[in-house]
Amino acid sequence: MERATPLGFTAVVDAPIGEAVERATAALQAEGFGVLTTIDVADTMKQKLGVEMEPYVILGACNPALAHRGLQAEPGLGLLLPCNVTVREVQGRSEVVAVDPEAMLGVAGSNDAVKAVATEAAARLRRVATALGGQAG
Repeated sequence: MERATPLGFTAVVDAPIGEAVERATAALQAEGFGVLTTIDVADTMKQKLGVEMEPYVILGACNPALAHRGLQAEPGLGLLLPCNVTVREVQGRSEVVAVDPEAMLGVAGSNDAVKAVATEAAARLRRVATALGGQAG
């Protein structure tokens, strides 16, 4: 199941978070993205604040070719990189949300080259959500 949110593309995966992270990573790789960072938000909140929360992971995904094109067009675009993908476990299932680069573009201005990169990245991340069991939205 996939749905669009104002910030990204969502797929609900019928699997616990560990498996969903593995499947999301594989789907990202199929679209040319590597995972540069993995942040265990739940663990960080427990260690830093002593609070419990549902399992929640942030994957920092980067497609080097798209990042290079974007940075060539607008060096400040690095502030919006990498493309974040969140995975959180809800009642034994996992919700995977990939950021919509086109939604983020409002911050970057109206550079046509940057728009083209954002459009391509958005199409790839939509396909990631679809590959995880969603439908293109």
